[in-house]
Amino acid sequence: MPDLSGIVKAYDIRGVVGEQLDAALVRDLGSAFALLIKPESDAIVIGHDMRDSSPELSAAFADGVTSQGLDVVTIGLASTDQLYFASGSLNLPGAMFTASHNPAKYNGIKLCRSGAAPVGQDSGLAEIRDTVEQGVPAFVGQRGSVTEKDVLTDYAAYLRKLVDLSGSRPLKVVVDAGNGMGGHTVPTVFAGLPIEVVPMYFELDGTFPNHEANPLDPKNIVDLQAKVREESADAGLAFDGDADRCFVVDERGEPVSPSAITALVAVRELEKEPGGTIIHNLITSKGVPEIVAEHGGKPVRTRVGHSFIKGEMAKTGAIFGGEHSAHYYFRDFWRADTGMLAALHVLAALGEQSGPLSELTAEYSRYAASGEINSTVDDQVARMMAVKDAFGARDGVEIDELDGLTVRLPGGGWFNLRPSNTEPLLRLNVEAADAEAVRALTEDVLAIVRG
Repeated sequence: MPDLSGIVKAYDIRGVVGEQLDAALVRDLGSAFALLIKPESDAIVIGHDMRDSSPELSAAFADGVTSQGLDVVTIGLASTDQLYFASGSLNLPGAMFTASHNPAKYNGIKLCRSGAAPVGQDSGLAEIRDTVEQGVPAFVGQRGSVTEKDVLTDYAAYLRKLVDLSGSRPLKVVVDAGNGMGGHTVPTVFAGLPIEVVPMYFELDGTFPNHEANPLDPKNIVDLQAKVREESADAGLAFDGDADRCFVVDERGEPVSPSAITALVAVRELEKEPGGTIIHNLITSKGVPEIVAEHGGKPVRTRVGHSFIKGEMAKTGAIFGGEHSAHYYFRDFWRADTGMLAALHVLAALGEQSGPLSELTAEYSRYAASGEINSTVDDQVARMMAVKDAFGARDGVEIDELDGLTVRLPGGGWFNLRPSNTEPLLRLNVEAADAEAVRALTEDVLAIVRG
């Protein structure tokens, strides 16, 4: 029996093509997914990114689905949020072939139920894994059919309906697609808007010849920062490989924190629906719940991870949610994450007033932050307990363990220390009043973690 524990992750399936993933295995995964969703749907929609292996693997998955008697609708090249749009608008379960920002040798599958509802370990992935490991039962009956449907134009029109840029002043925006799916979606989404797009790396190339398609790593936005300054642009946008995340830089080429974007978009959504609930994970800036509350909203804090965000949005009826990783979730987009919609909100807010983006986002950037710092450790639990004991002994310190260890200090500074689910790492995020306070607190914690 195959062992899929190395590729079935918390939220998706991901592995090295030819070593961990091949067409035969993916066909079985398609069959297993079909068995999982048969009680609720008679068809599945499938999209794929620009990786060399994606067309073959997505076709193998479709073969597995149809072998179980279900139909397939293929949308071809797509961003992940374009697949979510297809799942939501067609009311079909979906499969997206992508490894997001991972290197070229990887590929993977993100799965969702009808209406873009997430499929994770606790909501179907473990069952799919078990079915494949034990041997997928054969279906006796008529095979399903495969049809093609282009949803890119409808996807773009839907986003433009949610954010009106018709009254915006003309803007010049540099967009770094990282040779990923942003190069496929941006031209259609931005068509007809009062925005001059300066494209960077729009050529679809799953080998990522220019830089990794991971805009959260500072080295991957260096080209974008330089181009924004060179072009005297109003803003810069960087998308990851499957274009579901968007990172923003201002007119100076300076990064705008995802927390500030979360707060900005939250305020705009609250203008449309006063008193609405806004979800933020526990690593976003404490400025986010402060700003949400000041604008009459109800901030709700969750664990890190899209399944927790989407679950809490469903439970509370939240209108919007944001994560430190530049994932942004919208109730009006089936509670799914779409960096493109967040980008349109930022540009609309910028275009509605005359000041620069740095001035606009300064209102939403109240504190200094470390960014995520990873430490390789032998014993995650022991190191976290050492930190808990050390800080718990101090006066006025508050500790909670919703997700890892969150420690709040009397002076307003705080940090979160979480174990990685897949690597022997502890992830540290620190926030305080200013850069010096962040540095001091970071050194304090790391001395214990790495000691």
